[in-house]
Amino acid sequence: MASTIVAIDGPSGVGKTTASKLVAERLGLPHIDTGAMYRALALKAKRLGIAFDDAERLAGLASSTTIDFVPGTRPPRVLLDGADVSDAIRTPEISMGASTVSSVPAVRRALVRMQQDLGERAGGVLEGRDIGTKVFPGTPLKFFLDARAGVRAERRFRELQAKGSDVPLETVAREMEERDAQDSTRADSPLTCDDSYTRIDTSDLTIDQVVDAIVARIRQFGEDVS
Repeated sequence: MASTIVAIDGPSGVGKTTASKLVAERLGLPHIDTGAMYRALALKAKRLGIAFDDAERLAGLASSTTIDFVPGTRPPRVLLDGADVSDAIRTPEISMGASTVSSVPAVRRALVRMQQDLGERAGGVLEGRDIGTKVFPGTPLKFFLDARAGVRAERRFRELQAKGSDVPLETVAREMEERDAQDSTRADSPLTCDDSYTRIDTSDLTIDQVVDAIVARIRQFGEDVS
């Protein structure tokens, strides 16, 4: 299992993070949230007063930043230059900032290298928007999760409410639509789904059903799943 790479891509609000964590537990693999890495860089940029669209300074920032995950924690804790930023990166502002930051080619190159290094250490379940197309295109274990727009917005709204946010559902839906547009139309590594993916609509599925579907498909590929 050490060399197994599972790619789980899709837009926000489809259950990627929860599903990928549970799949990783089933497989005994590390869970690598690549979106959290872009969020961490956006947070660092904000703290340093660097605009999210300042490509030159962001490129330098990415090359001098270390982002890692604490193994064995649930949910996995995100370390930015050694400091735990797991909660600080989960705000609407940082979410939008991450989408803008991730459109900078030099940033993507730097973080893709980090992601590949993390995956090559001991395999992993990687979630994001370009795992199966850019980070590990050679893995046969590619899954694209999707859901109806209204379902996705409602899920994100409930998630933010649970964290004490009072952002209206209408705002969450609008920001999600804007991020979808950014992620799908950016020139470098846009969010795409091709025939190499197993596509799963999570709109009417429980998280356990999503995980079961992913693991069942992996078994079809002959992976040694416990």
